[in-house]
Amino acid sequence: MRNKYEILFLKMTTDSPSTTTDNFINLLSQVAVAYREGGKLPTADIVVDALLTAEKTTKQQQINYPFTSLIGNWRLCFATGTKKVRQRGGIVLGKGFYLPKFATAQISFSSNLLPSLDQGEVGNQVKFGPVGLKLTGPAKHLGKKNLLAFDFTQMQISVFNRLLYNQPIRSGKANTEDFYHQPIAKLPFFAFFLVTEDLIAARGRGGGLAIWIRSSVE
Repeated sequence: MRNKYEILFLKMTTDSPSTTTDNFINLLSQVAVAYREGGKLPTADIVVDALLTAEKTTKQQQINYPFTSLIGNWRLCFATGTKKVRQRGGIVLGKGFYLPKFATAQISFSSNLLPSLDQGEVGNQVKFGPVGLKLTGPAKHLGKKNLLAFDFTQMQISVFNRLLYNQPIRSGKANTEDFYHQPIAKLPFFAFFLVTEDLIAARGRGGGLAIWIRSSVE
């Protein structure tokens, strides 16, 4: 007997393009809820197929997501590597996996407001028990391509929420000022292809796919 995720996956691959969009959004939204609440999760293959369908649909329909839709805190839920397992979408994807609950990885985006609504700050935070590592730096958004380029210029280390280390990485402020003049080809970036109130999904520069779910924890 098929479970609800397999049914949604079948509908996603057989329905018309207009309803296919609703199906993969519904499937990925249920993944977000199940991960947050500890419910039954679909297999990695089903999630990867839903992500690839979402990516393809966004390109075909030329959907654009503004930088403001990314602002907030997002917890990493699911990711793929780029091991040589199978060829998909022009790159070689590894098998996807859900991030264990005991390891918290979170990304955050905030806007500078000035001088541009397409510029802001990115934060990437990882926690293992009482130890936390946070990297922050500038970000810029290319709306027509749904690309968000970023760089990390500051590092913070904390233990039991007590800040023990807070120093610039490389050239710090000078590197931040130079960042906005750098071409995308020289910067790390995410290509976002699905953004909802509860989740964001993107392909990284290295080719891997990822899902983050909205988090209220900073």
